[in-house]
Amino acid sequence: MVKIVEKVFSKVMQKTSAYSNNVRAIVDQLVEGVNVSREDIVYLLTYISNDDAVYLFEKANEIKTRFYQNRVFLRALIEISNYCTRECYYCGISGLVSRNDRFRMDRSTLMSSIDQAAFKGYQTFVIQGGEDPFFTTDLLVEYIKTIKDKYPTHRITLSLGEKTYQEYQRLFDAGVDRYLLRHESASKKLYNEIHGPSMIFEKRRSCLFDLKRIGYQVGAGFMVGLPNQTADDLASDLLFLKELEPEMVGIGPYIVHDKTLMKNASSGGYLETTIMVALARLILPKALIPATTALGVLEPLGREKALLRGANVLMPNVSPKDNLVKYEIYKNKTYAKDQTLDELGVRVGEMGLTLDFSQGDVYGWRQQND
Repeated sequence: MVKIVEKVFSKVMQKTSAYSNNVRAIVDQLVEGVNVSREDIVYLLTYISNDDAVYLFEKANEIKTRFYQNRVFLRALIEISNYCTRECYYCGISGLVSRNDRFRMDRSTLMSSIDQAAFKGYQTFVIQGGEDPFFTTDLLVEYIKTIKDKYPTHRITLSLGEKTYQEYQRLFDAGVDRYLLRHESASKKLYNEIHGPSMIFEKRRSCLFDLKRIGYQVGAGFMVGLPNQTADDLASDLLFLKELEPEMVGIGPYIVHDKTLMKNASSGGYLETTIMVALARLILPKALIPATTALGVLEPLGREKALLRGANVLMPNVSPKDNLVKYEIYKNKTYAKDQTLDELGVRVGEMGLTLDFSQGDVYGWRQQND
């Protein structure tokens, strides 16, 4: 290997590269389950060309198909609050952003959304929101028990931020099956650059390991294209995923929001983000990896195309329409395509894939936990 002096993804817009043999050799090692070094990951991320990316996508799709065939798991996404006390410099619902359209979903509205999703056939509900102190653990436990009493075999996923071990345990005991908590960046330096002082790097990681110990199906993840992000930062993300071994991985591009402190930055790229999706698939072959909504912002049918690059989950938004534009963590979120499952089924079917409305647990979960 040569000494690396160039920036991350420096060759990705080139069709081919003089480094392709080495890049593909690293991809092949990942396919075989070899624990490649940080240096090799940095090399790959620096010198991967467009043709190399195509090769990577083919390998990622093969591995995904080995475990999940042509299935694309559906989750019903419900956003319950855009209040948030946190200081994430990139986020449009951060407590640092002045908004006059904050909302909180009451129990009746939540259950109406749940009922509509269940009627459409969804068997997993993903309840997401900012870190809103209104939704105490006591209140959330009440909500969860209400849902589980009515839909005892359905899966419930929460994405409500950092909590104590005891709070996570109570929610798990009430019936929550999965928890999504992106680590955002595994580089402490970069993490601190994009968060305010209330966000503690070590606390974020600790929460994820707490969730694993309790017994959740856990989701971690990160953004691609952050200001000052390096190949070494992204290598740290992949190595952290390998260490944590989450059941779910959410990877999306950083997209600028013009009301945040990072409004003058540039957004991440589609190709670069899907390269990281594919690498996550190689590192965690059995993981559930959503094709995130943000990918559809960068490229038409961006989410659907990601399903051939390692992703295998879609999360259509079933929140009330009035709330959709208010949950604006980044600009230009796509909503309309999420509303018609028939249209989504056609688009996915044209790619040789099929929508799967089942509980969609990670491969082997039932056997491990029966």
